[in-house]
Amino acid sequence: MAWRGIVVFAITYVLVASRRLRFIRIDRPAGALVGAVLAVALGASSPAEAAEAVDKTTIILLFAVMGMGAYLSIDGFFERAGQLVIARAKTPRRLVGAIVWGSGLLGAVITNDAVCVLAAPLVVMWIERYRLPRLPLLLALATGANTGSVATLVGNPQNMLCGSLGGLRFAPFLAHMLPVALVGLALNHVLLLVFFAKELRGELPVEPAPARVFTARSAVTVGVILATVAIYTAGGNLAFTALAGFVVLLLVHRAEPARVWEKIDWSVLLFFGGLFVAVDAFARSGAAEWVFARVPLVGEGGVLGWLRAAGIFLLGSNVVTNVPFILVVKGEMAKLPDATLGWELLALASTFAGNLTLLGSVANVIVAEKAERVGGLRFGEYLRFGVPLAVSTTLAGAGLLLLFR
Repeated sequence: MAWRGIVVFAITYVLVASRRLRFIRIDRPAGALVGAVLAVALGASSPAEAAEAVDKTTIILLFAVMGMGAYLSIDGFFERAGQLVIARAKTPRRLVGAIVWGSGLLGAVITNDAVCVLAAPLVVMWIERYRLPRLPLLLALATGANTGSVATLVGNPQNMLCGSLGGLRFAPFLAHMLPVALVGLALNHVLLLVFFAKELRGELPVEPAPARVFTARSAVTVGVILATVAIYTAGGNLAFTALAGFVVLLLVHRAEPARVWEKIDWSVLLFFGGLFVAVDAFARSGAAEWVFARVPLVGEGGVLGWLRAAGIFLLGSNVVTNVPFILVVKGEMAKLPDATLGWELLALASTFAGNLTLLGSVANVIVAEKAERVGGLRFGEYLRFGVPLAVSTTLAGAGLLLLFR
C-alpha cells in the first residue's frame, strides 16, 4: 500500500469531521481543499490525476439543480408555502409531518442539500415565532430531506455519483426507489411522532392562509423543474438537462443573476470538488483493495449476502462519509453478481446512512449551522434518533429493493 494516499485521506478526514480545530480556523470545504492540495504536494496524485478525479458530471448537476431551486426562493415561494403549512397544520404534530413529507418530496427533485439551504431559515423562524420545540422540527427537515432524496438520481450528491459511475438510468432507478422513499418517509414520520410525543403536544396559533402560493413566476419555475424530470425519465442526459433547465430560467425570469448566485451554496460544490481529489488519492493507495480482500461485499451471495452489503455500505458511509465511501468502493462494484442492483443498493444505503449521525450528510450540517441561534443540533441528541431511523429505513428499503427484483 502507498502510505501517501492514506496520510492525505486521514488528514482530510480530521479536517472535515472536526467542526473547527483550536489551532487553525478552517471549515469543512476548506478542509477538503487542503486535502486536495496535499494529495498533489505529497505525490499521492499527479496534477493531471487530481483534475481527472473530480466527477464533473456530479458537480454540474448539483450546481444546476441548486440553481433551479434558487428561483423558488427568490420568488418567495417557500415563505408563502410556509404560511399555508402553518395555517393548515394547526398542531405541532401535523407540522412535523408536513416538514418531513414536504422536504422529502422536494428533495427528490432539487436535492436534499438545496432544500435544507432554502428551508432551514423558515423552520428556524417557526421555532422562534411559535416557541416550538427545536429538536423535532430540525430533525424533521434534515432527515426528511435525506430520506426522500433517495427516490431519484438527482436527489442527492451520492445518488448523482452512483448514477454517473454505475451508468444508471433515471426511469428504472425511479421505479425501484420511489416505493423505498415513500416507505422511508413513513417510517421517518412515525419515529418522530414516537420519539417526541410529549414535545409535540398542543396547538399552533391560528394564522390566515396566503391568498395564493404560486405566482406566475414560481409556476414557470416549477414547470421547468417538472419538465427536466420528464426529460430525465425519457432518458435525457442528467447534467445537461438540469443545466439547460437552469439556463431557461435565467433567460425567462430575467432576474439579476447576482441574486441567483447568492442562493447557491458554493461551499458545497467546493467541498465535493476537494473531496473527490483527496479520496481518489486514498483509492490509489491500495488500502481499499486490502480491506475488501478480507471483507468481501456480498460474501456467499443470495439475499443475506446483499443485506450484508447494505450493512457494509451503511457503516462505511459513516466511517468515511457517504460520497467518499462511494469513491472508495467503486472498484469493487464491478465484481458483484449484479452490478446495477449493487449500485442501487449503494445509493440507498449511502443515502439513509446520512441520517445515522450529524456528520453523515452535508444536509444535516447545513441545518445545524443555519439553526445555531435556536440551539442547532448536537451530535449526541441527533445520534439517539438517527441510529434507529437509519437502521430501520435501510433494512426496509433493502428488503423492498430485493423483493421486487
